[in-house]
Amino acid sequence: MTEGMNKKPLVSCIIIFLNAGEKFFIEAIESIFAQTYDNWELLLADDGSTDESTDIALRYAQQYPEKVRYVEHEGHQNRGMSATRNLGVSNAKGDYIALLDADDIWLPQKLEKQVAILAAQPEAAMVYGSTLMWYSWTGNPEDAQRDRGRLLGIKPDTLVKPPTLIKIFLEGKAETPGTCSVLMRRELVQDVGGFEESFRGMFEDQAFFYKVSLKASVFIESGCWDRYRQHQNSSCYVAEAQGHYNPIQWNSAQLIFLTWLEKYFSKQGVKDNEIWQPLNIALFLYRRPKLYKLSKAVQNWQGRIKRLLKSIARHTLPASMLSELKAKLR
Repeated sequence: MTEGMNKKPLVSCIIIFLNAGEKFFIEAIESIFAQTYDNWELLLADDGSTDESTDIALRYAQQYPEKVRYVEHEGHQNRGMSATRNLGVSNAKGDYIALLDADDIWLPQKLEKQVAILAAQPEAAMVYGSTLMWYSWTGNPEDAQRDRGRLLGIKPDTLVKPPTLIKIFLEGKAETPGTCSVLMRRELVQDVGGFEESFRGMFEDQAFFYKVSLKASVFIESGCWDRYRQHQNSSCYVAEAQGHYNPIQWNSAQLIFLTWLEKYFSKQGVKDNEIWQPLNIALFLYRRPKLYKLSKAVQNWQGRIKRLLKSIARHTLPASMLSELKAKLR
């Protein structure tokens, strides 16, 4: 079913899961059934679960065979997040691909709004908005104050051509999209070679979105249609507890990702210095952590000495000499 036939394009919704538990997993699935856009299929991609998640997925597939399919790796293997997303994509029948993790949810208008955007933006291969980092799911008033949107770094409702997003991602001026916020044309996933299966968990999404941002135009919308549940059992929280998100300390996972990115850019023949410069700075941070700390300490001391000299000059030099000195410095 295609847009050219004046029919609603089919959206393949993919939920990957590994021991997702019952409550969050069912909430994620039901948020797809609650969509106001009705031409979708749901692929539940099992990464070798050993809890009740497999039974839940099979139950939905049996109850709604026209809408839901269960897929798994051969021998019920655990092969990681990237390989499992690729499994879902390889079995998808839709014109568009949408991703939802097993502990997150979509708001009801997610697909309707984003399908309309891609129809109106033929140059865009993907659309995404600012994912809500969702603490308030607990119902605790203090958690509601912690909710925040992911940093876009670009004025919303803008078509961004490559490689603009890569530069602002590397400079920390924007966060990569939340996987549950995107809607993509199926050919885009195929064109960039899918998800990098060497990344089983951490940075699997970033590796994919950097590949997309290097090659394709992306529409950044003002809507926020997904909720990224923040809880202590999520992969990101486990990684944070292990120190993977500390930007100063040595970080093997981040270094692996940046080293992969360096090789990928070289393989793709990237020459743009505006991309290489922030990447080299980021690599310096992780490859030479002690030297980086020393350079920051020197910069701090230089700032202190400069402020001290300015204070001495203000209190000891005659006004006429101070004005002359300021003019020369300017």
